[in-house]
This record gives sequence, C-alpha cells and structure tokens, in this order.
Amino acid sequence: MKPIHTKRLALVPLSPRFLDALLEDRRAEAESTLGLELPPDWPDGHDFGFLRLRRDQARADPAREEWLPRAIAFDGRMVGHIGFHGPPGVNGPKKANALEVGYTVFEPFRRRGYATEAVVAILDWARAEHGVRHFVASVSPGNEPSLALVRRLDFRQTGTQWDDEDGEELVFELTVGAKGIAAPSR
Repeated sequence: MKPIHTKRLALVPLSPRFLDALLEDRRAEAESTLGLELPPDWPDGHDFGFLRLRRDQARADPAREEWLPRAIAFDGRMVGHIGFHGPPGVNGPKKANALEVGYTVFEPFRRRGYATEAVVAILDWARAEHGVRHFVASVSPGNEPSLALVRRLDFRQTGTQWDDEDGEELVFELTVGAKGIAAPSR
C-alpha cells in the first residue's frame, strides 16, 4: 500500500511487519520499517491494545490489511495516526456502505490543522479508491477540537452511543459528493 500525500503530510500505512516490531518492543526495527521517527512514549496502553486488535484482524483476514491504520507523518516524524474502524460495513446494517473514521494527533503537534488535513485526505482516498461516500465519526461530548473538526467538515450529528472504553459518544455522519469534500478554510 502506498502513502496518501497531502500538501504537508503523508499518511503512511502501518504494515503488519511494522506492527509486529512495535508490539514486540523492537522500536528500532519498527522505525526503520515505517521510515519515520516514533514518539518516545508511544504507543500508550490504549493504542497498544487498539493496534494489536487491528494487526490480529488483518492476520485473520488479509483483505483487511488495506484498512489498517496509517501514521500521520510530517517532516520525518509520526505526529499522529488515522484510519477506519475496518472495511465498509463494520458499523452495523444501517451503515452497510459506511466507514467510521478515527484519528489522533499527538499532544505536541496539535492545533496545526494536521487532523483536518488528514481526515479530508483519507475520506477522499476512500471515495476515490473504493467508492465510499458515507462516513461516520464518533466523538466524546467533551472533545471540543474533534467536535469543531467534524462540524467544519459538515458532518451532522445523527445520534449518541455508549462505548465501553470511552463512554458516551456523539455520532456524526457525512455523505460526500462524487468529487469528494473540499478542505475547509481555517
């Protein structure tokens, strides 16, 4: 899989080989495989579990490899990660052709527009490569930066849900046109 490039960023696939090295605490090999400098304190406990789950899903079904998370890279460093919760249709029968997006920008790199730029790029990639035009984002009611991001991109709140790990989440949905979404002005 090839990286997705934006004006400033590269969304670099986290390959199973990278994930094996990272999860088995072979950091130098992980950095070499990814070609990026990793944050020294990453992955934390939450991301460790999430990355292990995604790696194991791809092992069980190699077709899911394309849907593994991607590093958000800037200037040779990993500044966050982005991806979908799985291939289209994992969000229940009502959203059979939808993708749920998730993203994190690490603390020292926030408030620079990286999350918005990365979300626009990955949604456009899914539309162009797979014809997906319906997207979902679940956001904690207290996560003001992510709430602002989904609203800037014209996601509309369609409900709420309970996540066993994160608690209450507001559910937002977006259907994009054939030409994709335009990056909002900041």
